[in-house]
This record gives sequence, C-alpha cells and structure tokens, in this order.
Amino acid sequence: MQVLRHLPPLTDPNVLVGTKTADDAAVYQLSPELALVTTADFFTPIVDDPYAFGQIAAANALSDVYAMGGEPLFALNLVGFPKDTLPLDVLTRILSGGCEKAAEAGICIVGGHTIDDPEPKYGLVVVGKVAPDRVVRNVGALPGDRLFLTKPLGSGIITTAIKRGLAPPALIERITNLMATLNRAGAEAMTVVYPDAATDVTGYGLLGHLWEMVSGSAVGAVVDVNRVPVIAEAWEFAQQGVVPGGTQRNLKALEGKVIWEAGVDEVDRLVLSDAQTSGGLLIAVRPERAEELRDALIHRGTLATAEIGSIVEGDRIVVERGNG
Repeated sequence: MQVLRHLPPLTDPNVLVGTKTADDAAVYQLSPELALVTTADFFTPIVDDPYAFGQIAAANALSDVYAMGGEPLFALNLVGFPKDTLPLDVLTRILSGGCEKAAEAGICIVGGHTIDDPEPKYGLVVVGKVAPDRVVRNVGALPGDRLFLTKPLGSGIITTAIKRGLAPPALIERITNLMATLNRAGAEAMTVVYPDAATDVTGYGLLGHLWEMVSGSAVGAVVDVNRVPVIAEAWEFAQQGVVPGGTQRNLKALEGKVIWEAGVDEVDRLVLSDAQTSGGLLIAVRPERAEELRDALIHRGTLATAEIGSIVEGDRIVVERGNG
C-alpha cells in the first residue's frame, strides 16, 4: 500500500473492488448480474516435495477468490524456474500438483507464463465469478459480529521448523495437507449466511488480516487466545524461538493497534501474528446467524469451525485470555 497510494486512482465505475482496502482479489462488474473476481499469487517453495509445493501454491491462490465469495472459473500458471540448475522433472511435478488442486476446485489451468529464475517460484492467476450484490469484502464488519476461523494457525512456524530440520515426517505431512486444503468448503458455508466481511489469513497473520478488516470498517475487535485453533507443535516451536522473520515483522507492525490483556504472553503474540501460507477464512457474521454459520462449516467439513471473538465499537484489537 505504501507504493500503491502513489499511483493514479481507479476511476472505472465497473471496478467494484480495487486496491483501496488491500482486499483479497479485484472485482470487475460485467453486467447487473455478473462480476469477475481476479487474483494473482505466487511464492517460493516452503516444502521440499515439488508436487506438494504445487498443490499448496495453487490452493493459496484459489483462496483469494473464495474469500470474496466467488466461484473460480479458470487459472493461468505463473512460474519462475532455474532451467540450468534443476531438472525439468521438478517443474513437471510442481505443475502437476497445481493441476491436481485446480481439478479439485472444478477448474482447468488453461495456460500461463514461465521465466528463467535463479529460485523456483510458482502460483496462479485465478479468474472467478460472483454476483455483484454477493461480493464479500474484507471491510464492512459491524459491532456485534461474531468472528470465525476455518483453519488452525501455525503453518509459518512449522515450515520454519521444517527448514531447520526440526519437524518429524508425520508433522510435515500434516502441515502440508493443511496448507493444500482448499477454502472452498468455508466459502460455500459463509455465502449461505451473508457475512458482513471476510478475508483469508495469509502472510500478515491472523491479527494483521483482522486489523485490515477492523481498520477498514471503522470498528474494533476482541479475540480470545484460548478459542483460536492452533497446531499444538506450533506452540512448542515458538517457545523454542523457532519463528520466521515474517512473523516477527508482523508482530512489530501491530504496535499501537493491539491491546494485549494480562495473561497474553510473547509466545501467544507470536502465534497470533504467525505468517500463514494458505490459511483459513476469517469471517465476520451477524450474531443471529452465527450458529447457522457454525453448522454450515461443520456440515462441509472445514478444518476448524472456531468462534474466536467478536467485532466491537472502538479502533483497536483487544487480545485476551478468556475461559474459552
């Protein structure tokens, strides 16, 4: 946003969602009944298995469309690959992982672009559709809304443990499966209840993305640490100082934005700020529809169905340790 604010403002009236609120995807209206949801997302490998990397990167890109309440239509590959230092079979496995995840989402990858790059990178451009009056934005949350999270936290900490050779094979498999899980089920559940706001939890961590939601909605929030789903090993690694630099930067960026109540220690703060890859959906829904959302999430089998807090009047996030 520091760079984007210096660019010319968007003036096309058909742009329903652009860069103003750092939302998950762009939305462009084609007709009174139809709008396109479009995103681009790619990153460097976070696991050693090329096929799994392709799955995770694709799931992560698709998540942006799901977070807007959209339905993916098709995708394009974005690839950086060191053709002179890695065998092409590695690239084939990356692309195969991406294709498998796209097929699970019910779409095809119809093309793309590759450049020679010293470090592998992979992701997707995803194009989806949504009715203009059903767009779910990362702003619009109202006091009284309940906050739900659909995946446990901890992927940033655990992938750091993987890079340091500290994670056992069973944990590597578990975190890989979590990151490769589509947010399709969570998106289908939330669109049933007409949420006030939603976003997917990725690089800025739970609190960073929640801050985008509350600051853009001119409200505050309360989060109960005890209610936030977290992979158990993430707590253990954080206590040992196994924390990625992005997580530490996220925590520092929250200065002046978060009130930490008594009993919320440094490890809690790091875990709630942990930079996620392909994290879950964070959904703000009216209190009278909270149980309906919870039931819908359970019915569709999301990895978490946790009510972690609420939207309140104010201009800060309060993190407490309640009895939940």
